[in-house]
Amino acid sequence: MSKTLFILNDAPYGTERSYNALRLARSLAKKESEEIKVFLIGDAAACAKSGQKVPTGYYNLGDMLNMVRRAGAQIGVCGTCIDARGIEENQLVEGAARSTMEELTAWTQWADKVIVF
Repeated sequence: MSKTLFILNDAPYGTERSYNALRLARSLAKKESEEIKVFLIGDAAACAKSGQKVPTGYYNLGDMLNMVRRAGAQIGVCGTCIDARGIEENQLVEGAARSTMEELTAWTQWADKVIVF
C-alpha cells in the first residue's frame, strides 16, 4: 500500500493548483493500493468552505473535496488558517476536519510521498 499526503496552499479559485491537486488526489484515491490524506493550509483552507456558489459549468472545490473524501481520503484543514479567514468549523464541507500543525507533522511522517501544490 502506498501512502500519499497532498498539501494544498493555494486559494480555491484564481489559479488551478488546488483544482489539479484534488483531481490527482481523487484519481489516486480510487486505486485500491493507495491511501490518501489531504491537508489544506494557508489560502487553501477556503477550499473546504461549504456552500460555494460558482458559475454553471465551473468546478466547485467544495464538491471536489467531497468526491476525494468519498473515494476514501482523509481531509484536514489548518485551524489557524480557517480562524484567520473567518471560517467556522461548522462551515467546513462534510468530512473535512479542523486540524493542527501537529497532525500535519504526523501525516508527513506517515506518508511515503508528500506532494505539495
